[in-house]
Amino acid sequence: MKKYCYDYSMPAVTTDCIIARARNTNRPELLWSKRKNEPYQGLWALAGGFVEINEDLQQSAERELEEETGLKQLDLQQFKTYGRPGRDTRGRTIAVVYYAWLKQHLPAEAGDHAAEVQWFPIDQLPALAFDHHEIILDFIRTMMQQPTENESS
Repeated sequence: MKKYCYDYSMPAVTTDCIIARARNTNRPELLWSKRKNEPYQGLWALAGGFVEINEDLQQSAERELEEETGLKQLDLQQFKTYGRPGRDTRGRTIAVVYYAWLKQHLPAEAGDHAAEVQWFPIDQLPALAFDHHEIILDFIRTMMQQPTENESS
């Protein structure tokens, strides 16, 4: 592999997944992963992680979601990208966020870097890691107010 040197730093890229269910009720729930490791060990976060060098963003989101929750083959749609400096204490990180609406209950199990996974009502969120509270507020403002055509089974 050829190596390159640049005069600017290279940010890391992550993918994070918002998984929502019970869209047609007054209290939809979101799936959260409790962090097993630092930073933010013990706090809740969206399932996600670093993009591997030879995978595209969609593959990364699907892989991270399956590794942390056991969920797979969902119709993940790209939501937004977050890149504010300082959003991750490990260094300059840009997150591409995906989402899926579940039409039915699917069992989720903690794996990889997740100590546990749990559904929380959207109006009773736990303490969140990184800037995930900001991401969820954006999601609520953007997505919860409009019907969606892209729901997963």
